[in-house]
Amino acid sequence: MSSELAIRADGLGKCYQIYASPRDRLLQMLVRGRRRYYREFWALRDVSFEVARGETVGIVGRNGSGKSTLLQMVCGTLNPTSGSVTTNGRIAALLELGAGFNPEFTGRENVYMASSLYGLSREQVDARFDLIAGFADIGDFMEQPVKTYSSGMYVRLAFAVIAHVDADILVVDEALAVGDAVFTQRCMRFIHRFQQDGTLLFVSHDMGAVQRLCRSAMWLSHGRLVGRGASKRVAEAYLQDTQQALVGADTRLEALRRGSESGDAGEAADEAAPSVEAVDYGADDDAPAAIDYAAAAEVRGNLPEARGWATGQAEITGVSLERDDGSAVPVLEGGERVRMVLTARAAIPLARPILGFIVKDRLGQDLFGENTLPFTDATPVSVEAGDTFQAVFEFRLPMLPNGQYAVMASVADGSLTDNVQHHYLHDALILTVASSRVRWGLVGIPFENVRLARTP
Repeated sequence: MSSELAIRADGLGKCYQIYASPRDRLLQMLVRGRRRYYREFWALRDVSFEVARGETVGIVGRNGSGKSTLLQMVCGTLNPTSGSVTTNGRIAALLELGAGFNPEFTGRENVYMASSLYGLSREQVDARFDLIAGFADIGDFMEQPVKTYSSGMYVRLAFAVIAHVDADILVVDEALAVGDAVFTQRCMRFIHRFQQDGTLLFVSHDMGAVQRLCRSAMWLSHGRLVGRGASKRVAEAYLQDTQQALVGADTRLEALRRGSESGDAGEAADEAAPSVEAVDYGADDDAPAAIDYAAAAEVRGNLPEARGWATGQAEITGVSLERDDGSAVPVLEGGERVRMVLTARAAIPLARPILGFIVKDRLGQDLFGENTLPFTDATPVSVEAGDTFQAVFEFRLPMLPNGQYAVMASVADGSLTDNVQHHYLHDALILTVASSRVRWGLVGIPFENVRLARTP
């Protein structure tokens, strides 16, 4: 394997023998392969990929799709049935809760035991123990058996260990979903530092986190690799697939292919059954460079080119960001009063139509948004087939840092917990901010006064 690669998998597969009863397992041992008393279950089949050194790759998929099985084989804790996986460098992993620690040992004892498995000597652990304990921040529980720990305390200790073993490859499987906000931020700061030189495999059901951390992603379904490419494209395709599972077979979500795009997100999402050849979603588009020195937010309609899906039962026909007086201007400064206007047309009667939007940054983080449910819950509105309806959201536009922002827009029917998305567009409107004065955070606010003075 090339030294430029951190991980390489070729035709990787894992098959389990499923027995109907313990008696069948005993009979299988006695016949020594002359007859089969089990059925095969392939948790993973024919998965091939490469991860370059220093790359961060997200892995997405529903529960039972083979994500954890893949990670265990990459880490070497599970042997493949077919194919091979090769890695370059020391691997540190945070897999399912409970793996790697002895519940009868104290936190201190488990730190030494786990660190030794990563190749650290006792002297090295002695030198780092205070740093590990400070990162975990579990206080006196460090001297208690880990069987007394909460799930959050367990993850704190486990992450603290892998953060201090000088790993070349870091594998994280849904660990950040357990910790509290303070610890999650601590982990994220470590991950951002690690990404400067290390290789990261990151598994999460949070598509926003996958897009924020990972430039590329892989999508597993039924044990097969069905999609790979830019994290934004893979996340969009996976989101459509999960939405299709929610609405069921009665409503078909058709991927929207715009312009001359090929291999776009959603192209494989129409197929519920896994394919042998994974769809390549290509590279993501970078935000354009800011060249204008005047602070401005350029508003550009993107409805004809927007990606997403549709059932054909309702359609978004207009998305615009206007000044509060209704004038449509292409440039906004931030801080002024504006209104987001969404227009849609119904092809069938809708008992409880919902229109909504979310503004996302180029990494897919949700910045702000709203839908009409707070209004329609108090004042129900229904529409008939052929009706056109409109939602208007009035607010003060935040001041945004330089970059490109996309407005997701959707029309649905139902309630907050039970609805069908009839038309979903990932980038119906594009905002490009240039020469912003915002330097910190995701959005800026208009400070009314800032003072610095010597106190008596």
